[in-house]
Formats: sequence, C-alpha cells, structure tokens
Amino acid sequence: MAEPITWMSTPSVAEYLGVNTRTVYRLIDEGELPAYKFGRVIRLKEADVVAFIDRSRISPGSLEHLYPEPVRSES
Repeated sequence: MAEPITWMSTPSVAEYLGVNTRTVYRLIDEGELPAYKFGRVIRLKEADVVAFIDRSRISPGSLEHLYPEPVRSES
C-alpha cells in the first residue's frame, strides 16, 4: 500500500525552509519546487520539499569564491 501524502501549505514550507512565502512562490514558478493547485489553494508534498533540500546541499570546496585570501601589503 502506498504511503499517505503529507501536504504542506506555502506558508508552512516557507517557515520550514526559513525563507519568506514570496521565495517559495518563486521556487515553484522556476520549477525548483513541484506544487499542486486545488481550486485556489496551492499545496506541496512534504517529500518534494525534503528532496529539494537534499538537492540544494552545497558541495565541499564550492564556496571558496566567497572568502578570497586577503591581500597582504608588503611593508
């Protein structure tokens, strides 16, 4: 038997991810987060949100450009 689907609202996804609701709508619109519209209500599957988090993991060594070596003046 299939696992039951746990649905999340856009505000609850925003809180879960620590972002604002507009960011969730942008992620949905850009195809990063799959979402479903039932009438006027937009819902996301919890499993899809967890998969999005897993896909968003940063690879070690990929942020070096954010902390360049300081330029040392020779005195």
